[in-house]
Amino acid sequence: MLAAISQPLMAKTIVEPTDKVAPSDDRSKVQIALLLDTSNSMDGLIDQARSQLWKVVNTFIDAKHDGVAPFVEVALYEYGNNNQPIGNNYIRLVHPMTRDLDEISKRMFQLKTNGGDEYCGAVIQRALADLSWDTNPKTYKAIFIAGNEPFTQGPVNAQQACRESRTKNVIVNTIHCGSRDQGISGQWHDGAALAGGKFMVINQDREVCHIKAPQDKKISDLGAKLNETYIGYGHRRKAAKESQKANDNFAERDEDSGAHVQRAITKSSVNYSNSSWDLVDAMREKKVDLSTLKKDQLPKEYQGLSKGELKQRVDAAAKKRAEIQAEIAQLNEQRKTYVEAERKKQADQGEKTLDQVMVETTREQASALGYTFKK
Repeated sequence: MLAAISQPLMAKTIVEPTDKVAPSDDRSKVQIALLLDTSNSMDGLIDQARSQLWKVVNTFIDAKHDGVAPFVEVALYEYGNNNQPIGNNYIRLVHPMTRDLDEISKRMFQLKTNGGDEYCGAVIQRALADLSWDTNPKTYKAIFIAGNEPFTQGPVNAQQACRESRTKNVIVNTIHCGSRDQGISGQWHDGAALAGGKFMVINQDREVCHIKAPQDKKISDLGAKLNETYIGYGHRRKAAKESQKANDNFAERDEDSGAHVQRAITKSSVNYSNSSWDLVDAMREKKVDLSTLKKDQLPKEYQGLSKGELKQRVDAAAKKRAEIQAEIAQLNEQRKTYVEAERKKQADQGEKTLDQVMVETTREQASALGYTFKK
């Protein structure tokens, strides 16, 4: 493994896929970049990230910032993977900041582990340079980097990269997959301290603990029912609809981790925005004018409708969606009460998993910036 060599930070921006879902207004936002080690032995980390993405996003469902609910953007990098070119320091921007959570989830399921050259400083530097970080200092902006090798490896000085994060008001949180002592000796703790973040340790191979609740099946079923309220438009409509269903199926397969429940809860919230292909979201966010929409941009069953009839269909779908979302929200409040009571009965579960440390940390750090959460 290479030792760290001090050199100036370079804004090495590489063109990657562009975000298709831009925010529709100037509401408060949350920006989270996940930097995942996909070298050999990190399959457990990827599995945890796949199944618990929804739980992390759901941290902000009941949050408020300056009196309004913030929306969440997520970006994803992989590093330490020898399938990527050495000229890129074995790093790949999987997806830039986006509200398209289905796309992020799909990309996670495409990740494959290989290799073992993990350059933390280089991937942090890339994330700071490549991503469109919000300039508002009150916006909660955080990098979560997870891996198991020493933090100082590679050609970019990791400590310098962490210091650089402060100039953009981006917090860098480090997650060492292994023992606390190894994480400290590998300087994961130092990196977080320099960037105003938190040092955490997890067991990446531990199964995620999910407390099953009586409300789970109903919430999951309602989440699937929400799909019926989506009216596609544009060239992405078919592929996006298929991706929505595929991600439902992925979550159902992770039933033991509770992914199916958490995904349904996400779909019932403002954080699940599909305005780039769904007319209900696009009309709500004022991104589409039905009077100028061409018929070939619609599914065949809608192409024969007048503009007035189409608006009636969209309004009816929006009303139905709101009813289902309200029912999920009510069931989720009941579920949280049940889960909290069950958790108090259980003994300490020992080592934490990725979702636990991320949920705890995001709430703590966002609160310090003025975000408020329901207790």
